Amino acid sequence: MSRVGKKPIVIPKEVKVDLKEKILNIEGPKGKLTLRLCDAISAEYKDNSVILSRKSDAKADKSLHGLTRALIDNMVKGVTEGYKKSLEIIGVGFRAQVQGKVLNLQLRFSHPVNYAIPEGIKIETPKANQVIISGIDKEKVGEVAAEIRLICPPEPYKGTGIRYSGELVKKKVGKAQATTK
Repeated sequence: MSRVGKKPIVIPKEVKVDLKEKILNIEGPKGKLTLRLCDAISAEYKDNSVILSRKSDAKADKSLHGLTRALIDNMVKGVTEGYKKSLEIIGVGFRAQVQGKVLNLQLRFSHPVNYAIPEGIKIETPKANQVIISGIDKEKVGEVAAEIRLICPPEPYKGTGIRYSGELVKKKVGKAQATTK
């Protein structure tokens, strides 16, 4: 069996699990998430835990076993705690602010960039150079953070742009310093 897949997923008391056929609904204090299980994986809910099993020992089925377990575990964590990603904006005059359901970014472009905030995602800007993305779906939070970072990724010479908090950007030596060696 898959090492990850065979571990039971413990469900906290405040989370409700509804398993009908191949549709798994998980509802908690922060919201509700749904997952459709593939045909090779079956789930069973008993004693406040979800146990997954697979139909065969094929390599693809083993991979799906661990993946499905990780997805369900992420869903349980999402509806109880939620997920959060933080971005930093570095550069003179670079700033961000939320205006309704739009994130307004003023970066190195001649015009402001407006990013429409998707449903289920909350974006905050506690400072002009910091963006905090939060939500209950781990995949969606990560995708939104990556899309915002892709608008203006950090450039390697000055390091200006949008980066994840704590991300190290390896800076290159400029043309003037490279020729003096």
